[in-house]
Amino acid sequence: MTDQVTAFKLALGNYPTGVTVVTTCHDTQPLGLTVNSFASVSIDPLLILWSLDKKSQLHSYFTAASTFAVNILASDQELLCTLFASKVPDRFAQAKWSMSSLDLPILHDTAAILQCKTYQQVDAGDHTIFIGQVLDITNSPKEPLLYHRRHIGEIPKSFYR
Repeated sequence: MTDQVTAFKLALGNYPTGVTVVTTCHDTQPLGLTVNSFASVSIDPLLILWSLDKKSQLHSYFTAASTFAVNILASDQELLCTLFASKVPDRFAQAKWSMSSLDLPILHDTAAILQCKTYQQVDAGDHTIFIGQVLDITNSPKEPLLYHRRHIGEIPKSFYR
């Protein structure tokens, strides 16, 4: 690994992010994976983005999908984060979820859910950036789950002092 790659990983590993599980369907099969490369893009229209490694087993399914949901995990959903980051074949069998009115698998008890139609896909090195136009938003008053330096947890209470 080059010095630049090591420095890059160190810098971005020190940048705290929220944790999401992005979901879609292939035929009737729900698919999903843990993603922390999530950000807002635009207010008009409402756009968000996330990225996926081209080597991911789910890459071809997401590039073929016309819709997807971003499930923003709540601070008490660490087990869902690790489940959807794993190689477990049927992750949904171990999660509470349902199909939405937009025919997307959505996880229960999350901090928020953004259901999107694919707006654009951008080739970006070894990843694809997925830009989604938000069609439906569900919010709850829950605190988000955070990722920082390979640790997962809630926002410390001292943060708000």
